[in-house]
Amino acid sequence: MQDVTLHITDREGKKHSVLAPTDMAMNVMEVIRSYEIAPEGTIGICGGMAMCASCQCYVNSNHDICEMEDEEDAMLSEAFNVKHNSRLSCQIPITEALQDLEIELAPEV
Repeated sequence: MQDVTLHITDREGKKHSVLAPTDMAMNVMEVIRSYEIAPEGTIGICGGMAMCASCQCYVNSNHDICEMEDEEDAMLSEAFNVKHNSRLSCQIPITEALQDLEIELAPEV
């Protein structure tokens, strides 16, 4: 296993290219938090349980991402600023398939 590069656009429009380990069972939200791409307390408020949508992001690249589970779908149905490519970053596990994934953080509500 190796690290993958993620390309993340923060809420101010600044682009970040970061390395994410594939061998630590992390998700995209945890990577965003570890690199402090979003201010503390504004992302992953529920701890990654798909219960708050604070980590909503837009997937802007064509990657094979895990299928959306019912809990994530239900949370996004109640969230603001939802687009056709919205996902909860806490529900996207870091895998080698995410190499060069491009996401944008949804606006803070």
